[in-house]
Amino acid sequence: MNTYKSDFLNVLATRGFIHQISEPEALDALARSSTISGYIGFDCTAPSLHIGSLLPIMLLYWLQQTGHRPIALMGGGTTRVGDPSGKDESRRLLSDQDINQNLKSIRAIFSRFLRFGDQSAKNLPNDAVMANNADWLNALNYIDFLRDIGRHFSINRMLSFDSVKLRLERQQELSFLEFNYMILQAYDFVELHRRYGCVLQMGGSDQWGNIVSGIDLGRRLHNAQFFALTAPLITTSSGAKMGKTASGAVWLNADQVSPYEYWQYWRNTDDADVVRFLKLFTVLPLDEIERLAALKGSEINDAKKVLATQATTLVHGREAAERAAATARTTFEEGGLGSELPTLPVSNGESVVSAVTRIGFSSSNAQARQFVRDGAVYLGDVKITDISTKIGPQYFGQDGRSALLRVGKKRGIATLKSE
Repeated sequence: MNTYKSDFLNVLATRGFIHQISEPEALDALARSSTISGYIGFDCTAPSLHIGSLLPIMLLYWLQQTGHRPIALMGGGTTRVGDPSGKDESRRLLSDQDINQNLKSIRAIFSRFLRFGDQSAKNLPNDAVMANNADWLNALNYIDFLRDIGRHFSINRMLSFDSVKLRLERQQELSFLEFNYMILQAYDFVELHRRYGCVLQMGGSDQWGNIVSGIDLGRRLHNAQFFALTAPLITTSSGAKMGKTASGAVWLNADQVSPYEYWQYWRNTDDADVVRFLKLFTVLPLDEIERLAALKGSEINDAKKVLATQATTLVHGREAAERAAATARTTFEEGGLGSELPTLPVSNGESVVSAVTRIGFSSSNAQARQFVRDGAVYLGDVKITDISTKIGPQYFGQDGRSALLRVGKKRGIATLKSE
């Protein structure tokens, strides 16, 4: 039962964001009586964040919407080390140039969710801040850091945290470099407190140990009260990790996953996940979500379309979301070729198997051949049953140049264009 009195924790609880909180009563009282600053860190391991980062971004969104100050911390420094949480092997080490390029690329997504201040006098107390831990981590002196910070950490305790313990239990190597990650993350918390008065760190439930280390460090160094809030790690109702498709991760940047593909990802949500995802990944009011939750049978597809359009609007904007919805309507309900469908140029005589793989609907030709054997591949209205089938004029539509390629109900649909 939700007993929180602050708007911040009440919203998070009713929408399903809370897994664990340190000292919940004290945090609730503080959030009710003052403007708090809270942060989440995002490492710069790729040019785009993926859908797994969307839940943390939504936490920052609701922090600001309920009157508090969100800090989006870019991991320009920690990316040089690599977070071992949930990983069975070390991350590939990136060059400083790669990290800086990735950081520049992923910054833009936050402006769609958060209101940032500028240098004017009109800034509000809860304007968002974007910080980069390279500003303080890259300048650390190793000996001074060991003496002043490292002495507060117990190896015994560090070995008990899941990010380390589970890796060792699976007999996977953990480098000394990665072992230091939680110390750097803890130091980030203290540094953000010094610079911005930050008292709250949020993250996924796998980050609990790292966050608690920061709370302990803050108490030892500054006798300050810090708080931790973690959200559940999101899986689908089938138990699968959220955000993966046959062609890889669902990225937030439009140049890596188009708005239509992003829209279609949400449209393909399992029935059992729709209401939960509406609460977590849209900003629809709860009474509207309750109305959608009451839909039964085939009507639940209407709720899925709302989820897809609302989620796509947050990341890509209303116009792109509506174009994606229109493309899906044209393609699936009206039998046409929507303008936003992924397009693949093909040569006359190219194998269907090759086209399925090149467009990204399979991870290999072997998998594409299995899709054909399973009866999951269609060119137009024709089911492809022979793995040696070649693309030819007989499959193209009235214009003689375009054909609709479909693989399964959810795996993908695209337009093939004859070269």
